[in-house]
Formats: sequence, structure tokens, C-alpha cells
Amino acid sequence: MRPSTHHARRARGLFGALLTSLVSLAALLTTASAAQADTTICEQFGSTTIQGRYVVQNNRWGTSETQCISVSDSGFRITQADGSVPTNGAPKSYPSVYNGCHYTNCSPGTNLPAQLSTISSAPTGISYSYVGNAAYDAAYDIWLDPTPRTDGVNRTEIMIWFDRVGSVQPVGSAVGTATVAGRQWQVWSGNNGSNDVLSFVAPSAISSWNFDVMDFARQAVSRGLAQNNWYLTSVQAGFEPWQNGAGLAVTSFSSTVNTGGGSGDPGNPGGSTACKVAYATNVWQGGFTADVTVTNTATSPVNGWKLGFTLPAGQQITSSWSAGVSPSSGAVTASSLAYNAQIAPGGQVSFGFQGSYGGSFTKPSGFSLNGTSCTTA
Repeated sequence: MRPSTHHARRARGLFGALLTSLVSLAALLTTASAAQADTTICEQFGSTTIQGRYVVQNNRWGTSETQCISVSDSGFRITQADGSVPTNGAPKSYPSVYNGCHYTNCSPGTNLPAQLSTISSAPTGISYSYVGNAAYDAAYDIWLDPTPRTDGVNRTEIMIWFDRVGSVQPVGSAVGTATVAGRQWQVWSGNNGSNDVLSFVAPSAISSWNFDVMDFARQAVSRGLAQNNWYLTSVQAGFEPWQNGAGLAVTSFSSTVNTGGGSGDPGNPGGSTACKVAYATNVWQGGFTADVTVTNTATSPVNGWKLGFTLPAGQQITSSWSAGVSPSSGAVTASSLAYNAQIAPGGQVSFGFQGSYGGSFTKPSGFSLNGTSCTTA
């Protein structure tokens, strides 16, 4: 029986109201899902993966008290850090994010372990967020071993201390200073009873930085703590807290290992190791745009590119074009898109972004293409 016009309109009205309710419910569920997207880990050695290629681990081993981390797609934050240990001994934990293999837990798609002699570059980037009411170091670890081991303790540990708060110090004793990857460091050397430890301590806190892991691996070789036929097994970034630590966070992490002069990890760039960057800006009060041109000055093409640089403090990217750029501040990586991934020898590629800033405006001090430093035009 055909419904009357009144009933048809009423049916359409009910359907519209139902559809509106379903849309509202979907929006609420989406919001709830986004709000609950972070993963909380409180298990002693609990871990998860992010971005389909890195492992984040809670890694509490020096205390029986509770430690919890909240893991997002870009990094992690320590949300609970109970207990304390004496600052003249070992720390209570090392929550961290890593590329490679740690006690048989290998990150997805990693090409580590890799022999040092086969690695052309190992570009990496890290951004930290610090707190003051704790005793800790912010450490980037590089693990080396004579064998391609994926379990247990490696022979040599290189530690890069980006920050330290409280009366804590590296293993061993200070043995001098060195300039590595363009920065000045206080160097410590010693053994913790399980492995040799070579530490590079920053004179003041570094909140974010892009660099090449191989610059530090070569330091270990030159000091007799590794050999070129040894293996890089993993790189890790996190915190070693002795007291408290809640609020400490790794806000971004990236790691690529390029072997054989070609591409490195699956899906990551390789190719040319010579480049020039032009960084043109238009600046107004509180805002700016940047047009970046990358020139391949090598004789071979670049097949996929990542340009690393560090935005000066107070600057934040609000939008970008012709490249994927992340994170929005600190140690930033601009990645090629499908249509501009290749740069022919002598060729160029350009991208840009808009941002905000506070204080006086300055430009980034350096750039690296697929982990290798570029000259600036």
C-alpha cells in the first residue's frame, strides 16, 4: 500500500533524524578513539611498535617500583616513575625507542645488524622534552659488537648524553674533549662490568638534533673500542632516570641505515651523498615562509630523499607543500613525495612551508640530505 504524503514525509524526517544521530555517534566514537589512541605500558619489559618500524620499550630493570609510559605514533612520555636509586650507581631504567635488535626483539623491517664497513651513512633525528624535578640523563645509545648478534649484551656501548640533571655521571672517567658531528663533547670512557662504554656528554642541554650515527661509531673505532668489521646492532633514544622522571618525553625519532652506498632500510632513501641547499625566507612579525631548494651535486641520482635540519627555538611549522615535513618543531625531516622523489645529477627539487616564531628570527644552521651534510647556497 502506498503511504500517504504525510506518512512519507514523517518517514523521511525520522530517517533524517536517525542519520544525524548516527553521524553524531560516529563523530563521538572517532573522537574517543583519537583520545584513546596512545598505548600505556606499565609491564617491566613491555614494548610496542610505532610507525610500523620502531620499537618502544618500558625497560625497567633497576627497581621494583612502578614505571609507566604513554606511547604515541611519534614517541613516548613517562607518565609514572616511582622509586629512586642512588645517583652514584646505575639508573633504575632506560625507557627508549629503537631501530634494530634488542634482546631478540627486532624492530619491523630493520636491516640491522649491519657491518660497519658496509654502512655509508646512518642518519637519525631525535627530539626530547625535559623536566627539572628528577635526576636523569637523556641518552642516545649506539650498540656495537664483533658478531651480528640480536640477543644479550653487546661488546661496546656508545652513549650520547643530550642532557643530564642531578648528580649523575657516565660510566668510567672523563678522558678529554672531542668535536664530533660539528659539536663539542666531554668524553668519558669505562666499563660497567658487562661492556665497554664510550660516552659523549653535551656541555648544555640539546633538545633536538639530526646527525649521522656513523660519526660516533668511527670515534669508537679510532679509540680501539670497535673495528670496521664489527656490527651496528641497534640505535636507541630515551632516558635513564635515577630519581622520579615523570613527564620526560621523546617527541620524535627517526633512524635510517644506508648500506653499500645505496638505499638502506626498506622504503627509505639512498643515492647521492653530495648536495647544496638554498633556504629563502619571507618574514613578518610572528610568522614566516621558507622556500627550500635542494641541488644534487653528485654524479649519481637520488632515489628518494630526506632533508634533515633543526628549526631554531621558538619556530613552529604550521603548513607545508611539495614535501612531508615532521615534526612541526625541533629536529625536522622533510621527505620526498611520489612525484618528486628522484633528483638527477645536477638537478634540483623544491619544497616550502609556513610557520610561526617568537623572539628574533634566524635560519637553520645546517642541512643533511639522507644523512650527509650539505653546503648552503
